Order: sequence, then C-alpha cells, then structure tokens
Amino acid sequence: MEDYARVVDRFVGFGGRTLEQSGQYRILAARAVVWDALNDADVLAACIEGCESVTKLSDHRFDANITAKLGPVKTKFKATIEVSDRNPPESYSLEVSVKGGMQGFGKGRAEVELAEDQNATLLSYRVEGNVGGKLAQMGSRLITAAGRKMADGFFSRFSERWADTI
Repeated sequence: MEDYARVVDRFVGFGGRTLEQSGQYRILAARAVVWDALNDADVLAACIEGCESVTKLSDHRFDANITAKLGPVKTKFKATIEVSDRNPPESYSLEVSVKGGMQGFGKGRAEVELAEDQNATLLSYRVEGNVGGKLAQMGSRLITAAGRKMADGFFSRFSERWADTI
C-alpha cells in the first residue's frame, strides 16, 4: 500500500489564513474506474474519515457532513462541493465551501488530474484555500498536520477500496 498511496509533495506552504497543498498518489485501478469512484457519493463517504454523509445533488454538486479533529478540537463541518471544468476521465476542478459553526469556515479550490500509469492511475491534485474564524487562530503546524492526515487517510482508504478493480 505504501507504494501507491503516498504523498509526493505534501504542503508547499501555509501563511496566515491561506493554505496550499499538493500531492500525487498512484492508485492500482484503471483511470475510468478511479474517475467513476471519485464521482460516487457512497465511495466518497466511505473514504473520508469522520464522514457522516455525502449527498450527490447533481453531477456537479455534493453536500457533505463531516466530523473532524483538529488538534484538541473536534468539530462538525458542513461542506458544499461544486464540480467544474469536467474533462472525463482526465480532470476536474472543485470549489469547496466548509462551515464549522463557531469554529470557523473554509473555502478553497482544488484541481484534480488523472493520468494512466501502466496498470494504475496517477492522481495529482493541488489545493488553494483560506480558513477563518477560530480555525485560523490555530497554529500552522496543527492545520498542516490535519490536512496532511485527512488527505493521506482518504487516499489510503480509496486506494485499498479500488486496488482490485484493474
């Protein structure tokens, strides 16, 4: 598993309230299978740690309820994900808006690309976002570690789930 679910280039920077993250994962599944899975609400819900629900409202919009722990703080978040710039099965963009009640909020954009890699798929992503409220007051190391943990956990579970579909 280590070999196909690792981050190549984790966080490239965090300054103040702005977050940038990028990564690359090799998933042992055909690109079309990975594309379909990334657009399946049930698969997403099963792979997101702390996910209570993911609802696909349309081909371009998902809503999610997630409980996440950021250091000592455990918070429920409501997220809206808008999918744009779809180029099946190669790439898409995500606009994400997250609300955590009194803990704060987040907004961001992610670019996701899928490339064939022999008998696997190379998934590359880049995220830019902002956090506000109490979330922005937490230390950058804490936010960085939480983001890294969530991405690693998601792609590890995702890779394990789809590895046998080649």
